[in-house]
Amino acid sequence: QVRLVESGGGLVQAGGSLRLSCAASGRTFSYYALGWFRQAPGKERSFVAAINANGGSTYYEDSVKGRFTISRDNAKNTVFLQMNSLKPEDTAVYYCAAEFTRAPPGLSETTYNYWGQGTQVTVSS
Repeated sequence: QVRLVESGGGLVQAGGSLRLSCAASGRTFSYYALGWFRQAPGKERSFVAAINANGGSTYYEDSVKGRFTISRDNAKNTVFLQMNSLKPEDTAVYYCAAEFTRAPPGLSETTYNYWGQGTQVTVSS
C-alpha cells in the first residue's frame, strides 16, 4: 500500500515556475515507477510525465517537453515536477501516481495503482 500526498500547487503568472512535490508512504518506494497527470476543467485526466523506479529514465508529454522536469529522491520517498515557462493551458489539477513496476512506466492512467488527492495549478495570462 502506498499513500501519496501532493503539494506545491498555486497561482502563478504565465512564464513563471512552480515545483510540485509528492511524498509517498511505504518502505518500497524504490520499487515504483511514478507519474504526474493533470485534469483541466471539462477535460479528461491526461499524462504529463513519468519516471522509472531507479530514476534513470523519464518520459514527457509533448507539450511539456523542455519546460517540465520530473525527478525523484528515493531516500526521501518523494517525486518532484519542476514546471517552468508555465502557460495558461497548463492550468489543471495535478495528480501524482505510483505503478508497482521496475519496467518502464506506463503512459496511461490505467496502469497506475495508487493516486494522490491532487493539487491545483492555476496559470494566469
